[in-house]
Amino acid sequence: MDKILEALVSSTHPLPIKRAIVKKVVEAAEKEVTEEQCQALYHLTTRLILQGEDAFQRQVGQQVQEAYARFHRDEFARFLNRELVIGLLQQGYGSLDRRDPAILDFLHGCLRLLLSCPSVLELAPVLQTEVLRIVCERPDAPLCAKLAALLTDFPQCVPRDKTAALFCQQLVRTFAHFQCPVGQEAELRRYVTQVSRVATLLQGIWKAEPATLLPSLQEVFAIISSTDPSFEPSIALASLVQHIPLQMITVLIKSLTTDQNVKDASMTQALSRMIDWLSWPLANHVDTWVIALLKGLAAVQKFTILIDVTLLKIELVFNRLWYPIVRQGALAVLSHMLLSFQHSPEAFHLVVPHVVPLVQSLQNDGLPTSKAFLLQFTELIHCMMYQYSGFPDLYDSILEAIKELPKPSEEKIKFVLNQSAWTSQSKSFASGLLRLTGKSETGKTGLVNLGNTCYMNSIIQTLFMATDFRRNVLSLHLNGSNTLMKKLQHLFAFLAHTQRAAYAPRCFLDSSRPPWFTAGSQQDCSEYLRFLLDRLHEEEKTLRALQAAKPKVVSPEAESIDDATVHGVTDTPSQSHTEPVDAEGDGQTLVERMFGGRLSTSIRCLQCHSLSEKEEPFTDLSLAFCPSAPQSTLGPCQGAVNGGSENVEGPVKEAQSVERPAREPPLSLRDLVEYFLAPEILEEENCYFCERCGSLERAEKAIRVVAAPEYLILTLLRFSYDATCHVRRKILENVEIPLYMGLPVYQHYSSVSNAAASSSSSSSPMAAMDSPESGENLAKKLKPSRKEEEEEGEERLRDVRKEGGERAGTHFVPYVLSSVVMHSGMSSESGHYYSYGRNVSGTDGCGVVTSVHKPCCKSPEMEVGLNNIGQSESFTASQDVAECAGQNSSEWFLFNDSRVSFTNFQSVQNVTSRFPKDTAYVLIYRKQEAGAQPGGKQGTVNGSRFNGEPPLHKDLMDAITKDNKLYLQEQELNARTRALQTASASCSFRPNGSDDNEPPGSCGPSGGGGGGGFNTVSRLVF
Repeated sequence: MDKILEALVSSTHPLPIKRAIVKKVVEAAEKEVTEEQCQALYHLTTRLILQGEDAFQRQVGQQVQEAYARFHRDEFARFLNRELVIGLLQQGYGSLDRRDPAILDFLHGCLRLLLSCPSVLELAPVLQTEVLRIVCERPDAPLCAKLAALLTDFPQCVPRDKTAALFCQQLVRTFAHFQCPVGQEAELRRYVTQVSRVATLLQGIWKAEPATLLPSLQEVFAIISSTDPSFEPSIALASLVQHIPLQMITVLIKSLTTDQNVKDASMTQALSRMIDWLSWPLANHVDTWVIALLKGLAAVQKFTILIDVTLLKIELVFNRLWYPIVRQGALAVLSHMLLSFQHSPEAFHLVVPHVVPLVQSLQNDGLPTSKAFLLQFTELIHCMMYQYSGFPDLYDSILEAIKELPKPSEEKIKFVLNQSAWTSQSKSFASGLLRLTGKSETGKTGLVNLGNTCYMNSIIQTLFMATDFRRNVLSLHLNGSNTLMKKLQHLFAFLAHTQRAAYAPRCFLDSSRPPWFTAGSQQDCSEYLRFLLDRLHEEEKTLRALQAAKPKVVSPEAESIDDATVHGVTDTPSQSHTEPVDAEGDGQTLVERMFGGRLSTSIRCLQCHSLSEKEEPFTDLSLAFCPSAPQSTLGPCQGAVNGGSENVEGPVKEAQSVERPAREPPLSLRDLVEYFLAPEILEEENCYFCERCGSLERAEKAIRVVAAPEYLILTLLRFSYDATCHVRRKILENVEIPLYMGLPVYQHYSSVSNAAASSSSSSSPMAAMDSPESGENLAKKLKPSRKEEEEEGEERLRDVRKEGGERAGTHFVPYVLSSVVMHSGMSSESGHYYSYGRNVSGTDGCGVVTSVHKPCCKSPEMEVGLNNIGQSESFTASQDVAECAGQNSSEWFLFNDSRVSFTNFQSVQNVTSRFPKDTAYVLIYRKQEAGAQPGGKQGTVNGSRFNGEPPLHKDLMDAITKDNKLYLQEQELNARTRALQTASASCSFRPNGSDDNEPPGSCGPSGGGGGGGFNTVSRLVF
């Protein structure tokens, strides 16, 4: 019979014929069959069930085995013997691994066929041993669920007596290793079902043998209180909480909180992970246990743990309110944490930014449950705003959102606050606010805002992220000098190597602040950047001049003094003190080598075609907005000046809604560069006085970049002066920022030298951009009047150039974005600056830039340049991102004073669309030249941006080492003080007595609370 069946299932006969024959085989089970035939069929059906090639073969195996086991039970009991069970569980079956859930499924099915048969009792001891071994091997959730199903149906196979507690402990430990799948909702639901099935098994064991409950709970606490950073227990442990009898809460919590062997760090971990359990969708009573533990810790005055955990987890608990399935429990925990945290508004202010979006979502939901929940939530918010009044700027938007909802009476608010307070109102636990702080996960250092100094902080961070400039600054030999460059070097060294989370640049602020800047008031970051670069440039020129004026022959003593005070120790006597190596030998300053370029301004008379040209240096290009372009600005005579109110959102939005659709496609940075370089016709009141003609004539004025800087600084002229209202208005037009761009650089060759063609000035590189011909005036558009005459003039102009033997062309220098300074606000006199940046050197980028943006200016010279280099494809913003696939979030940083965080290029592009007041203001691009050595010194090795970082000079290293030691001493002192004050609070608690300690130092909003070192990512919320 087994041979027939085996040949049948592997044959190519049609499926209906196979099914008919299988039916005959099943019916034959009722007849008498020999022992050998039964055993052969059982072995065949086992192979079909476990290793069947398709569902049909597995189905046939199950049908035949079930039929023959029913009518020949004794033979099947002899087949399912001890050796077979041990072999399946320890060795698997054929190619099937022993940990495959199909093995347990097969045994489960076999045991069902032998239900109430004595052979099951004979197999029970074997299975008890094997299931304990399986659990000790940490099976995954699917296998553990199969095991739970088998043990639930056959409880006699569960380990007994002394091994029962061990089995429960190992099963709890297995829970901690479950891995939640990241996939579709169906997979998550399947995972939750599997975990719940195993938890139900544990519940049954606890009920059958109560002695196993306490060891299981001890194991749970040991797992969640572990401080091992390499292991993060699974949130699936939350499914066990609902099966713990609530009557045990009081005893267990008291035992935990009074146990002297439980360290504070372990208790903090345990409480934090229990709060994470709020994310588990089917766990009941988690909120009850969390609140009980919070109350227990308050009862024994462990306020440091309460403060740290509250600040660490309050935002995560608030985030659970978005999910209806866990919303009610999360609100209970959130209410207790906020209402009991009455010594500081820090915890409440961490969640304030998230209140309005949640309220609006609940109001739009329209469900009865959402409305009821909203009433409870708004009552909590009213209590907190009552407790911490005095922050109208934070609460105005909340009050506006909940103004239609009922407000609790003052008596009720006081009652809720009084009954929710921590048992102790001692001020000594305020020391818990002195939490240890360190650098953010980015490894970057922030800059402390010293009073409206965000304009300086944003510029310093962008210069620091200019990799080659930073390396050159850190490489300078400036020992003993007191120059501004030395102070910048000192600041850069601390930003790179300090252990502090944020550095206070007081010394640099005092030295670099322009004389006309009022201390403590908001300033223009672009103006500060120009002043800073100009100051560094002029300082280096002055020191060079002083060095050149010194006698060439000096005594060794004098030489050593000069080295220490002017240029430091160097092997090259002619080397300047402000540059490590002047490879080109052209005497350029560091600012000129890094940021300096040259512009050529030419004016050609359209009457006699005489040409006047002048070259000027520049360190930044000021890009104006086209006057005809739709610009979103403040309404007439509105806007904030000198930090006043900026409640102008209505007029701004109205202007945007009316005018923005007029621009299609959106304005891009390349449009502004095109507008800057576009030729201009001087006519009518702007006619040019031609010396050759001796009269005012129409002329063509053109601006060209003739030398590209290593770092291209672009300033968007967003502030225009309104003579009517006497204010500088901000242009809120969103400008698309490309990751890559090509700067058209004009090349000019002449067979006859023209001495008047270049009138290069040796003045400051800033002077050119501050001249009347700079800024908006340099960016005037070609006027459309007299089109035919202009075309005729251009034709003649090309003829003259051709006859004169001139060859003109434009090549395009590729640049990659390095930094962006954003301005948030409505006017230049108020608002806030922050910046985005990343490390980019001269040969870095997101791969090889095979094409750069086609130039925007379509002058004849650029047309020639296009023909020379071929038609290159334009980059759109999305294509930039696509080509830069390697630019993950860890390569971009957001610098916001003392806060530094990871971000990505998409955030840079989309920030204005999400926050209309936040607009790009200053952009820095790095020139990309394969194989070049930027700045005359640095090269690259395999494209690594971390090579070439210069070693710090001894004086810098000593200063940083000293400060880092001081920082560690401060942290150690804070930790000791907290420990002593906590111990004092435990010994001298007087519930109704007075307290001589001072109140907390500040009740202002905290900037940066809620960070922590634990993994608090919720991994399962539907």
